[in-house]
Amino acid sequence: MNENFLALPVAEQLTPSVSLRRIGELPLLVVDHPEVRGAVTLQGAQVVGWQPTGAEPGLWLSEKTEWTEGKAVRGGVPLCWPWFGPAGSPSHGFARTTRWELDAYEESADGVRLTLGLRDSEQTRALWPHAFTLVARIVLGATCDIELEAHGDYETTAALHTYLRIGDIGAVGITDLGERYTDNLLHARGTAEKELRPVGRVERVYTEPVDVSLVQDEGLSRTIEVRHRNQSDVVVWNPGPELSHTMADLTDDGYRQFVCVETARLARPLVSAPDNPAVLAVALRTRAR
Repeated sequence: MNENFLALPVAEQLTPSVSLRRIGELPLLVVDHPEVRGAVTLQGAQVVGWQPTGAEPGLWLSEKTEWTEGKAVRGGVPLCWPWFGPAGSPSHGFARTTRWELDAYEESADGVRLTLGLRDSEQTRALWPHAFTLVARIVLGATCDIELEAHGDYETTAALHTYLRIGDIGAVGITDLGERYTDNLLHARGTAEKELRPVGRVERVYTEPVDVSLVQDEGLSRTIEVRHRNQSDVVVWNPGPELSHTMADLTDDGYRQFVCVETARLARPLVSAPDNPAVLAVALRTRAR
């Protein structure tokens, strides 16, 4: 959790634990609860901080984030929709760079629940000609739960692009990803090893994923549990040193502090139909080893 979030001036206190603030050009919901600290940008409904009390931060956020309206934030959990990757422009869809509305909020003894919404507009229809309503339900507590629900009549690809904070990329093993994968860098398919030890640049799409992936983080002596729901794929990504040097929003060694294990619908798109919305969700939990 970025401690600078808590130092930002409070624009509005919504509940005892939830306040609306601003960082750069972006409105920011800041959570300071006895059980958890966290932050969510209204742009993209993006969780950019999650730290259960007594634990290390669960999510990574780039030190070079500019907090500029309309520009993607590197880190946290971007919501990639209605397409993933370079299938359209902007890359990874417009949902992550568009302002959402805060529709509901509440807190309990266990944490905070936020509901944000995004609806089609003249600007979105110029990029993608469909009427839609998106709902993001975010629960911050001992777990970080994110559910994306899409209403309308269309097909989309999507991903919950989770940047997990780790001690060092050289001391991480990832298990329970699925049996087969496509390597986007080698343009080849493979059978998964028991444990993936990311070395250099990694961009794999696991096409037969299991429901719970585990990140064994030796550097921080913990296990991160990534519980996928309604996924057709799980993506593992790290840019490695060479690509990192070309990325303006990433320090040269920033790649060492995160790994992305993403809950996705790529091979089998999400299908939204009238009265039958499509849902994609992830739940994150950390535990000491």
